[in-house]
Amino acid sequence: MHADDRLKQHVRILEPQEKALKRLGIETVSDLLYHFPARYVSMGDGTTVTEAITGNKATFFGTVTKLKIRKGFRSRIPMAEGMLDDGTGKIKLIWMHQPYIAKMIPEGSSVKVSGKLSEKNGSRSIINPEIEVIPAGAITPKGLFRDSVSAPETESLKTSGELFPVYPETRGITSRWIYHALQKLFSTGSTDVVQDPIPEDILKRYSLPSLKTALVWIHTPKNEKDSIAARKRFAFEEVFLIQLKKQQERANNDSLPTWNVKVDETKTKEFVSRFPFTPTKGQSRAVNEITDDFLKPHAMSRLLEGDVGSGKTFVAATTAHAVVTSRPDANKDFGNLQVAYMAPTEILATQHFESFIEYFRDLPIQIGLLTSSGCKKFPSKLNPNGWTDISRPQLLKWVANGEIPILIGTHALIQKAVKFKHLAYVIIDEQHRFGTRQRAELARKTDVKDETAWKMPHLLSMTATPIPRTLALTVYGDLDLTLLDEMPAGRKEIITKIVPPSERKDVYEHIRKEVATGRQAYVICPRIDEPDPTKELALRAKSVEAEAERLSKEVFPELTLGILHGKMKSADKESVMEDFSRGKINILVATSVVEVGVNVPNATTIIIEGAERFGLSQLHQLRGRVLRSTHQAYCFLFSESKGKTTVDRLKALTGAMNGFELAERDLELRGSGELYGGRQWGITDVGMEALRNLKMVEAARNEARDCIARDPELKSLPLLREAVLTRADIHFE
Repeated sequence: MHADDRLKQHVRILEPQEKALKRLGIETVSDLLYHFPARYVSMGDGTTVTEAITGNKATFFGTVTKLKIRKGFRSRIPMAEGMLDDGTGKIKLIWMHQPYIAKMIPEGSSVKVSGKLSEKNGSRSIINPEIEVIPAGAITPKGLFRDSVSAPETESLKTSGELFPVYPETRGITSRWIYHALQKLFSTGSTDVVQDPIPEDILKRYSLPSLKTALVWIHTPKNEKDSIAARKRFAFEEVFLIQLKKQQERANNDSLPTWNVKVDETKTKEFVSRFPFTPTKGQSRAVNEITDDFLKPHAMSRLLEGDVGSGKTFVAATTAHAVVTSRPDANKDFGNLQVAYMAPTEILATQHFESFIEYFRDLPIQIGLLTSSGCKKFPSKLNPNGWTDISRPQLLKWVANGEIPILIGTHALIQKAVKFKHLAYVIIDEQHRFGTRQRAELARKTDVKDETAWKMPHLLSMTATPIPRTLALTVYGDLDLTLLDEMPAGRKEIITKIVPPSERKDVYEHIRKEVATGRQAYVICPRIDEPDPTKELALRAKSVEAEAERLSKEVFPELTLGILHGKMKSADKESVMEDFSRGKINILVATSVVEVGVNVPNATTIIIEGAERFGLSQLHQLRGRVLRSTHQAYCFLFSESKGKTTVDRLKALTGAMNGFELAERDLELRGSGELYGGRQWGITDVGMEALRNLKMVEAARNEARDCIARDPELKSLPLLREAVLTRADIHFE
């Protein structure tokens, strides 16, 4: 929009409402227009209490009152109870074993209730009905409001297709307030100045509505078809803007000078022969794709995506060897190109350092480790087969003059004092744990006096987080994608079971037997500590602290247990993981903080409590913690829900070993709005909907490539250029 985009100029906003709107990210007219409904309530599928037939399933719209918690007279079963009033009659609502519902729904809420109507002793009721709160002033099946809303306001709320939008709200701003604010914008013509950033030819090519039409259809749809068309347009728009930004970044990367890495195939084959296993076809393909990229005139930008244990470290080490055995100057036979390998945690950085020592032992290549805890160098002068602790200034001096070709570390690598002489290759483990700024800073670490002599290093990002192909093409649109989709020979398939409560003791006995043979175990809980029972009755998930205490006292008093969660200080977390890695802790009780960057091959069993609270991809990541060796691994899932969707999701996990398939299944079963913890990637719920449609993502990607190829800075499309600058916000922090 242009003209005055300040929301206050168009809608009356009180001070408390202004703060609430900011929490929703709404400060301008544009923000409000792009605050889309989370769902729609259909007012045409209900019946009245007087018309409803006992024994049949029905849907009612009304007001719920007299909510309370009680226990059954004889059974003592905890339950919630309330009364539904739709103006024509009343029905009792009863939720067995769900007392928390009485606390979740505010007294007097307008609701939509569905269930089977029963009658006993002249009193009609619904047992365990489905219920959802809808905006205050909910419409009855006849289309009439029954609250204190004035007649003109009531009329304005009706939609001809009987679809009522329900918006995401926050304390101080209701869905209904948002609806009225939008209706005022539409009625006063405030949206007439809206200008569409997407070129008309692209809209026509994919049969997408214009921006003005789409805004009307998404906020006041006449029918479901209109709302679907509008959401499709906005989903395409968001992915298209992201792709444009990514293609601009790629074009900029390709315009920069880079290092010419001369790969010696004979040396590479000799290096590969040092490994005690034969590389998989996927590993060999990945190495070839990367070394081919080294020969191109622009710097490589590649994402290596593979399951836990698929051999990404082998690919990283082999390609790193190809780089450090290449000369900075083709005309000279001395010096080395350098490699920086950044990992998200000290534990993981240290593990990579130890692995590289094994891979590069007896070769004339020095390796350094840089973390906040200290510095190490391999080999040691006193012990050629081992490492030694060295001072930070000494390590940085040797890195700066090129004597240490490979430097492994954490975020410490991007500190100002760290400089390389010939940094030609950057490897980033667990790509999504680092921000774009951090990656860019690492790429600029070559110390050159003449800026024109600087060269862009090749970049390999790696992740063990399986994500749908559509998401990878979107958030990593500037990277080429390589998949490691097979496991090394000798790995046993993990045994995954959904465990009923009656078999919990059997699982504990299994752990006891595994520990007796020298193995270790994880117990994963959804929460860190116990919730306030008066405020969070709906969240009866096991907590790390309470479960660790229970297990140590009641189940495993003879074993050593440790706890790990995100609220602990970094030093404490590192200490616990160090003890677990060295076998001092038998059972680690933790949150999903262990999902990434934890490698303890001796751990063979993992229990996941409240498994329904995690996405399939996250469950697969957690399960991967015990897929680090050739020992038989076990994963036991405990769920607090027996719902069909939950059961289907968990069954998908037990029947699949491939993380990529599970990521696609997760998107299908859970819905885009729940994927990866909501807006982890900076994509809205509507944008995430596009990820169900590979053709849409590919179309947006192709259109973005063509636009940037013709006009890299989008100078000929100023509206589109502005939209990319202000709205294509993808982040990984």
